[in-house]
Amino acid sequence: MKNLFFYGTMRHMPLLEIVLGGDTGHLGFEPATLAGFTVSGVAEGPFPMIARDADGTARGLLARGLQPPDVARLDYYEGGFAYDLEEVTLENGERAEVYVPQPDQWTADGPWSLEAWEAQWGALSRFAAREVMGYFGTRSREEVAAIYPRIRARAQAQVNAGAGQAEETRQGRIDIAERNRVYSRFFALDEMKLRYERFDGTMSQTVDRAVFVGTDAAILLPYDPLRDRVLLIEQMRMGPLARGDSAVWQLEPIAGGVDPGETAEQAAHREAAEEARLKIDKLETVAKVYASPGNATEFFHIFLGLADLPDGIAGIAGLDAENEDIRSHVMSFDDLIAMADRDALANAPLVLAVNWLARHRDRLRSDRAGATPE
Repeated sequence: MKNLFFYGTMRHMPLLEIVLGGDTGHLGFEPATLAGFTVSGVAEGPFPMIARDADGTARGLLARGLQPPDVARLDYYEGGFAYDLEEVTLENGERAEVYVPQPDQWTADGPWSLEAWEAQWGALSRFAAREVMGYFGTRSREEVAAIYPRIRARAQAQVNAGAGQAEETRQGRIDIAERNRVYSRFFALDEMKLRYERFDGTMSQTVDRAVFVGTDAAILLPYDPLRDRVLLIEQMRMGPLARGDSAVWQLEPIAGGVDPGETAEQAAHREAAEEARLKIDKLETVAKVYASPGNATEFFHIFLGLADLPDGIAGIAGLDAENEDIRSHVMSFDDLIAMADRDALANAPLVLAVNWLARHRDRLRSDRAGATPE
């Protein structure tokens, strides 16, 4: 058995239970202090690190009675963040081990608070930990570390889903017998066996289903009400390519995933800057919808963004780090609606946003009446 000193997120008992794969009733806990160390936040992520500091004092929790399977699971989880165990002596003279980051791995970023972390990151971290520990025994901790940004993005989508929608429909019983993640990298794919409550109150037979697990996305159609024009972007898209469509380069709204800790509105502003070097003055909510609820978790936050779209604003943009090659186009509302009328827009969020704009265009233009385009 081992005694470990927890100074960071493992003091959050719901997270520790997920990592250990069960309750913590077999363990003993008591407050403890480790002299000669300092705990600080990590600039690269919402978690803490510990480092030697002759004048420092780290306060935390001593966990007694960890069995080898417990330590193996903790090593797997902590190892994904490049933390390894080091033996230390606590202030009371008792020996224990503590997870210390590998040298030069993370950048210390000031004081760290468990309470603040729990409030902002606790729920996301629990969802992410469930996925991480789901790979225990099948993937190395290095493989999981490589996809951890996507794991966190999927966890953020689950946090968003927990906030609910404006109106809820029927609540029925669902029994999930099996859920297996058969693929996981940038996206994930789950196969499930389940039964669900039918409208007559009986339970269905066990059915086989598969679900594409994506993230939340912010989608933005920029509109200039003074010039009565919009901006669309064009880029190569994998969906049309895989389907065998001749139109692989598609016209579409600005779009991108909602990052962990980010609101959909913040994502829309960020993506406008990244994909079109565009500043949005105001966002109008168009819709919050599932892309395809029958087979995917992907959820769209669709906005219309009021912006200044003068001549010459279109160009080529995108992030080199994401291998983006994006060209923007400015077109009049009349040309846009004409494309919609002849079914020349093959992008569902764009069609939805265009129809929303058609209904609200007069109001938006009236609100900007009296202003003069620069």
